[in-house]
Amino acid sequence: MQRITTKTIVYTGVFTALTVLLSYVFSIRTTFVHITFGFLPVALFGAMFGPWKAGIVAALADIIGTAAMGMSIFFPGFTLSAFLTGWIYGHFFYQREISWKTAWLPFLLVTVLIHLGLNTLWLMLFYQKAAGAIFMSRLLKNVLCYPLEISLFLMVYRSLAILIPHRSKF
Repeated sequence: MQRITTKTIVYTGVFTALTVLLSYVFSIRTTFVHITFGFLPVALFGAMFGPWKAGIVAALADIIGTAAMGMSIFFPGFTLSAFLTGWIYGHFFYQREISWKTAWLPFLLVTVLIHLGLNTLWLMLFYQKAAGAIFMSRLLKNVLCYPLEISLFLMVYRSLAILIPHRSKF
């Protein structure tokens, strides 16, 4: 079992705070569509510390963001989605070379399985709306944001690569 060091605890706190800020404060939010940059700290943390810790950071950020910002009522399904998002990024990025060729798949999985799949399901359950009423606006947002998120992640990752073990080739 890996030891939890002071460095890991500090990075966890900083990346959780960054995720809350980028997901809840600096975001565009409507009832069914959220455009945020909260994926950046989660994906970077996943590259640095692995899937389980990235999942925990994402779940903590969801719980803290919901409680502190009060923009919505806590729903455990979204916390599960956040955990799975962090886990996917960590699984694909931890101790691996990160490039355009390897970044498209985890972002596609998060977009299709989490954003369009699970989160749409949670919204249907939470708001008691039909999938058709919710899905089209969410599909449009995710199709537009998918390439932008990959590009932004790779630009930020490249600039911070010295902090991350097993740097990538671009």
